[in-house]
Amino acid sequence: MGEKVQNDKDGVSYDTNTTPREGVVEGMPLFAKELIAGGVAGGVAKTIVAPLERVKILFQTRSDFHNIGLLASFRRIAKTEGLFGFYRGNGASVARIVPYAALHYMAYEQYRRHIDFNFPGMGSGPVVDLLAGSLSGGTAVLFTYPLDLVRTKLAYQVVDTPKLNIKEAMSSEHAFRGIRDCFSRTYRDAGIRGLYRGVAPSLYGIFPYSGLKFYFYEKMKSHVPGDYRKNMMVKLACGSVAGLLGQTFTYPLDVVRRQMQVQRLQGSSSQLKGTMGTLVMIVQKEGWKHLFSGLSINYLKVVPSVAIGFTVYDTMKVYLKVPPREKVIVEMATNKRETQTTTLPSSQ
Repeated sequence: MGEKVQNDKDGVSYDTNTTPREGVVEGMPLFAKELIAGGVAGGVAKTIVAPLERVKILFQTRSDFHNIGLLASFRRIAKTEGLFGFYRGNGASVARIVPYAALHYMAYEQYRRHIDFNFPGMGSGPVVDLLAGSLSGGTAVLFTYPLDLVRTKLAYQVVDTPKLNIKEAMSSEHAFRGIRDCFSRTYRDAGIRGLYRGVAPSLYGIFPYSGLKFYFYEKMKSHVPGDYRKNMMVKLACGSVAGLLGQTFTYPLDVVRRQMQVQRLQGSSSQLKGTMGTLVMIVQKEGWKHLFSGLSINYLKVVPSVAIGFTVYDTMKVYLKVPPREKVIVEMATNKRETQTTTLPSSQ
């Protein structure tokens, strides 16, 4: 029988027994395990909340949806587009969220260990989680932002009948046929800058949101008795509150980002404004309340999304036998001492 090692911080037991079937998992490098765990967590969470994400984007970018309300918006999509209408743009969303979440969680773990190992004076509390979460969020956004842009443009398209006739501003020359078509036409029209349009408010928003999300999650878990930390309902509760609080503080920047992403599609004279210009335009045309348009839907989306994401990630870490962070740091320190010892005689 294998020995079980208890991780006091997470309250999770890691079984050290290895079978031949588990050899592949055991042989995987740590960063690969974290990438897989993060990617699976992001994909599962995003797929579950995809219908709410579609309605939220329409609330943020189309006044006709914003004016009719939440339930009417759901009914309109169901009537004109059917079930698949709720998943319009979800292919691009999942294609984005899997690498994004993989990089996000892996980078968080890497930054977290780097800070703990090289700056022990900072401690290992939630403030370090705030810093590591902010840096990891920015890193993931820079690598995956074009996919988010494409997802938003595809979700912005609205059909008027079940025959998929594109409505209003989405004329035939603007309608995108899929992810590849959206990518190629955006790049052809505006180059690399077009694929990164709206990235500034994304970074402004993701630094505090990602940092606060990890901060609140780890802070709440730190107050949970060790015996309950591995309880799935506890993790879901901690993740729900973390996502809700983090999103509330940063939501206006998300609205600005969505507006910047679809400005070319709206065909108005006010298109192609910068971050502050778009913010001022929204306030002048729609009022400051529009900066929180769709926030109620976002709560419905973020609460399960963040909760499911953290829970699936922690579960995947156990399945992939990811060692506790403290154990990895000890191994890093040991390897550093051994390296210094082996290089010492040659320097004399």
